[in-house]
Amino acid sequence: MIDPGERKERMAERFRQIYGRDPQAWRRAPGRVDLMGSHTDYNQGYVMTMTIDRDTWVAAASRPDRRVAICSMNIAGCNEFSLDELKQPLQLPASATDWTSYVAGVAWAMGADGWPVSGFDGLVHSTVPFGSGLSSSAALEMAVAALFEALGGYRVERLRLAQLGQRAENQYVGMNCGILDQFSSVMGQAGSTILLDCRSLSGQIIPMPPDLAVAICDTRLERHLAGTEYSERRAQCEEGARILGGIYPQVRTLRDVSAEMLSRHRADLPEVVYRRCKFIVQEDQRVLELADCLPEGDRARLGELFSASFAGARDLYEISVPAMQAMHAAMSAAPGVVGARQAGAGFGGCLVALVENARADTFAEYVSQAYTRSTGIQPNVYTVQASDGAGRLA
Repeated sequence: MIDPGERKERMAERFRQIYGRDPQAWRRAPGRVDLMGSHTDYNQGYVMTMTIDRDTWVAAASRPDRRVAICSMNIAGCNEFSLDELKQPLQLPASATDWTSYVAGVAWAMGADGWPVSGFDGLVHSTVPFGSGLSSSAALEMAVAALFEALGGYRVERLRLAQLGQRAENQYVGMNCGILDQFSSVMGQAGSTILLDCRSLSGQIIPMPPDLAVAICDTRLERHLAGTEYSERRAQCEEGARILGGIYPQVRTLRDVSAEMLSRHRADLPEVVYRRCKFIVQEDQRVLELADCLPEGDRARLGELFSASFAGARDLYEISVPAMQAMHAAMSAAPGVVGARQAGAGFGGCLVALVENARADTFAEYVSQAYTRSTGIQPNVYTVQASDGAGRLA
């Protein structure tokens, strides 16, 4: 990890090279990893989430002409757009990179909600890996939202800010995500995880055991969620909730479905819909069990929950791919592992493990070697700490 002071100096120097002046405002927002709760957010279920010390920084200087110029130190290409041309989703020029649509989307969502947005010259740098299931897009959205707050001299209620980030991604970028990523990036607390209720949008702080670390194991297989797989699974869950809601009036989403209901009416559901529903119902229960046993550090139960989640993701929700299975095998055999499972939406990207602190380095070395032998790909394996949510630089 780059030293924060050195990172800021590099960004300031690059900002001066591009814009010929110093940045006036700095904001950051973290990525996040789910310790349990794959695809439960859009089913109004539960998620155990943790913000991580990989984050996105935005440096900016205001300008008077209501235009935004934005560049990145991670991706080649800059873009410039007018804040007065965002009533409809912006048609970016072919030369622009896709990431800038997240910036424009946040401006559009905040402006539509009545918050003043002003023009700026901006530079982005992120240590959140792209396309790996660690919510790099939400980190960018929330860092930009915090920047608009700073430039405008106001503060949006935190839940509302997360909802505006979700709106930007849903209605502007075109990704039909739940609110998990944005909520986590805004609400995170150092040293703790969050049990998120995706119906009430309330969070409960759950402390991490001091003797356990969280390890991220990146398969180096990038995800592309704008494809059909994510939307198909969401539609299948909604179909299951609709069918069961016709039998049980209290069922609005899969959050309201019990294992007994699902078993009793298996014949009423298409087989693929039944499998999707079964995973979500079981995954919701695993989240609640994790909230109970994580603070106590019950290693046997933690391992069982993580293993069951990965097996369900592979066999019922079918979001695993061979690279993920190779990574899970390496993680499960590594010294110091307590539990290993998928992170994010699946289809590649990262897996997450709980690891004994004292053996975290040995775990990382073993996983890297075993995964490389199995796939020929050199992974990224590293530990992360729980960090605070979006706001000023520390």
